[in-house]
Amino acid sequence: MREHDFGGKRSVFVFLAIFLVGWLAHTTYSTLGSNYAEPKQFEVFEVENSDKLTGSAVVYNAEKSSPNDHIKESQIHVLKDKVIIDVKDASWARFTDTNSMDPIIDAGSNSIELKPKTTEDVKIGDIISYNSEYVDGLIIHRVVEVGEDKDGWFVRVKGDNLAKEDPGKVRFSQIEGVVVGIIY
Repeated sequence: MREHDFGGKRSVFVFLAIFLVGWLAHTTYSTLGSNYAEPKQFEVFEVENSDKLTGSAVVYNAEKSSPNDHIKESQIHVLKDKVIIDVKDASWARFTDTNSMDPIIDAGSNSIELKPKTTEDVKIGDIISYNSEYVDGLIIHRVVEVGEDKDGWFVRVKGDNLAKEDPGKVRFSQIEGVVVGIIY
């Protein structure tokens, strides 16, 4: 008489059941998570292929924080021979080629900056220049977070072309300027 070993088959069945439950949980989580993500912006482009058929391509663009308006339209005067930006205490800055803010800022670009008077003058999306304890000289990166902790107000910043935020928190006293214009 032959004995049957159901232990091996049972182990395979348990393994497959656990695998399928994991796969189902991952699929469900991914689907639900994508439905609650930020709304996607999209543009439709007409596309012409080699057979002269026309179709459309959809390109999704997630909304990103842009710099805030620090100069009102009424402060900008475009004349025949010059442009006047009517702001007080503006400073000029030139950039070195670090690639951290590509493609918006590169070597040879110039900017106009204003020294913020209060923390209200610095918002998410603004590009600021600040003194860092990690490098000599000023760093010019975008504000990605504004917060407050036991030491007071701070921002976190990141170069547009960098994968990670800059280390540490930037305090108001470290900020030298808010970029209000980039001139190429």
